[in-house]
Amino acid sequence: MEDYKNASKHIVVLAFPFGTHAVPLLNIIHQLSDACPNTIFSFLSTQQSNNSSFPNKFHKIKPFNVRDGLPEGYIYSGDPNEPVEYFLKATPGNFIEAIGAVVAETGKPIDCLITDAFFAFGGDIADELNIPWVVLWTAAPRTLFVHAETDFIRQLVGINVDETNNSKNILNIVGSQDKSLDFFPDFSGIRVSDLPVGVTCGDLDAPMAAMLYKMGLELSRATAIAANSFEDVDNKVVNMLKLKFNMFLNVGPFNLVSSVSSFTIDDSHCCLDWLSKHKPSSVVYISFGSVATPLPHELEALSEALEESEFPFLWSFKGNPEKQLPPGFLERTRSRGKIVPWAPQQKILQHPSVGVFVSHGGWNSILDSIVGGVPMIFRPFYGDQILNTRTVEVVWGFGLRLEGGTLTKEGTKKALKLILCSEQGKKMREKIGIQRERAYTAVKPKGSSVENFKTLVKLVSDT
Repeated sequence: MEDYKNASKHIVVLAFPFGTHAVPLLNIIHQLSDACPNTIFSFLSTQQSNNSSFPNKFHKIKPFNVRDGLPEGYIYSGDPNEPVEYFLKATPGNFIEAIGAVVAETGKPIDCLITDAFFAFGGDIADELNIPWVVLWTAAPRTLFVHAETDFIRQLVGINVDETNNSKNILNIVGSQDKSLDFFPDFSGIRVSDLPVGVTCGDLDAPMAAMLYKMGLELSRATAIAANSFEDVDNKVVNMLKLKFNMFLNVGPFNLVSSVSSFTIDDSHCCLDWLSKHKPSSVVYISFGSVATPLPHELEALSEALEESEFPFLWSFKGNPEKQLPPGFLERTRSRGKIVPWAPQQKILQHPSVGVFVSHGGWNSILDSIVGGVPMIFRPFYGDQILNTRTVEVVWGFGLRLEGGTLTKEGTKKALKLILCSEQGKKMREKIGIQRERAYTAVKPKGSSVENFKTLVKLVSDT
């Protein structure tokens, strides 16, 4: 523990170990470690998350494992929500135990606490230790605003509770799902039905919904909130967040400023060479993220649409394409299609031959598309993806949601043709090009994200 003895400051970091949360948090911690001499960071997450997040050792960032809450002998059932719920039941006790162990092992008291925004209990831990609490928000500013304003939204539009929910402390007020949220500036195009489950509908007592609701109530206690976004991505919403919180700092997009993600740029499947053989803005890139997979009939519909539309495509496919895609599809499309188990998404979307991105609508994917200047087609699944989709389509205008929200052959063919072959698609490319310039401007010297990061460094260094 020599590094701890030599450090003048000790910062503990609490990561949410699911989805694409831990890596963005590690990215910003890596930046802070470079900018804060004589500061050491203890990074707390589950063993599985740490194993995947730390393929390399980082000077001044030390991983520590927390209990994942899984029962002894647990066998994964295939339901991705199950490990999350077990983990949430173990919090905050597992983190409190780990913090005590870290302090005892290192002999170094904690000077600052940095957590994923999901962990509202971070405020209580920081208060008890009398240290600053800094939060990282990894999703879109608009999603954070919705969670912070949940009580107000419920008052105005009501709550539509799932019939299967027997909770007695929830009012069953049915509001129109088509009702606009026009009572907020720049939300006239957003409907109640676009909100994440747990805001006005579904089981409001479910672990994730309850966690997000508490987060919305508690984040005003944070010393600062750092976000993976940039000032002009959603300016009116960003300004409302600045008024609501003590300090709201856009310090992204991380795909332009991160020094950690470089180790993941592995093109072992030669995607970039393949793209170089195609015309500008002609290739369809497809990826639905690391968690969700479309249903079998949707995979069949997408395959048929790709085959009949005859556009070249690159598909990052999670699973077994030989078994999950239609018989003969791989052979019939081999001359113009490439299917790989993993692809360097950031580099692909910055390649000039890519013309459209078919996506689930996760925030990291949207930022990748903005940085690459590539319009999007959405098949959203859960969480913030529906709100992200609606924002891109109606508010920003550089993408579209598939008809009915699912993959059908005709709907997919129509969407691909619109973006790749029409004047409307050309306008979408121009609009996302403007966002791309704003993103790059934010990370230039004296840019807003650079200046915000300096503020964050000063806050952490002065603790």
